[in-house]
Amino acid sequence: MKIHFSPQRNEQRLTVSKSGDVLTINDVEYDFTPLGEGEQLPAGSIDCDWITGNVTRKDGVIELCLLLPHGTDAPQQTLFPETIIAEDGVVPLPPYGDEE
Repeated sequence: MKIHFSPQRNEQRLTVSKSGDVLTINDVEYDFTPLGEGEQLPAGSIDCDWITGNVTRKDGVIELCLLLPHGTDAPQQTLFPETIIAEDGVVPLPPYGDEE
């Protein structure tokens, strides 16, 4: 799964894990298994405030963008996050702030 991030100053925290084509965001599962090759889910069709933009499957890989909450003291790696290729398990997120 290819995950892009859109940083946003936000007091809420984010936890993400992945299992196959299922992404769990703050304990809510989003199953993208039915999404076929070359198809996309419009952003408005997904009941999740953390997912921004469309979700697509290209070359067998689910691709999406998540809001990335951060504190007032967020480091550069959080303010300008790199896209990650997420493996099964807990998805490593950039730190919320410098204090972490």
